Amino acid sequence: MSIEASITLKTKNVAAVGRDRIRLLQAVAREGSIAAGARAAGLTYKAAWDALDAMTNLFGQPLLERRTGGKSGGGAHLTPTGLRVIEAFNRLEAEMARVIRALEPELAGSGITPSNLVSGYFMKTSARNALRGTITAIAADTLNAEVAVTVAESTTIYALVTSESIDNLGLCVGREVIVLIKAPFVVIAPGREPPKISARNCVQGTVRRCDVSGVNAEVVLDIGGDKTLAASITASSAKNMELSSGSPACAVFDAAHVLLAID
Repeated sequence: MSIEASITLKTKNVAAVGRDRIRLLQAVAREGSIAAGARAAGLTYKAAWDALDAMTNLFGQPLLERRTGGKSGGGAHLTPTGLRVIEAFNRLEAEMARVIRALEPELAGSGITPSNLVSGYFMKTSARNALRGTITAIAADTLNAEVAVTVAESTTIYALVTSESIDNLGLCVGREVIVLIKAPFVVIAPGREPPKISARNCVQGTVRRCDVSGVNAEVVLDIGGDKTLAASITASSAKNMELSSGSPACAVFDAAHVLLAID
């Protein structure tokens, strides 16, 4: 397994800066102009400008000094700040890669890989449900695709995504992905028998806990394989269904409400 660390830098209300933008900065410095650097990085001139502006916003200082006019035309070269940013970013990536490689012997035979260890620590999402699984089937047409992701031995979750997303994310059978589902999108149906409903996903489980407040309730289902699925419903619904720990229930949600993420 090839281990490669990737760093993303960001602050509130400022677009994140990752490896691609640092490589753009390097390309502009190497080629001597923004237009040439954009071509080398495979970006449009506007996209390159947007990325460079985002980096300036993040670091608070210009990273490039631009020259205009002259016999040989305009150009651009790194400011001292730009040079320090590139050097620091490369050192951060190298240091993270070194740390992860050092962990490999300790993880051997545990079923934990460096990739899912790191994503578990560093991936942040507003979705209440984030489940790692393996793609077991993809049914696609020219516009959309249904992706089946097995998240536990007897539990498969279906996501409806665009065919373009399949290509952009490099999704294929056997690849690990992370399933993201917001809790308000999940409906709870009590009982062992799944309801007859058009929603693509109906996951059977047992109630692990039901926390009821004045207005809302959070229901957490044990769906097997040490995995859980949370739903946000009204407090009155939770009381009417008489949900309690150990009660059988089904989590129902539409495939269009499922997002897929990759490491």
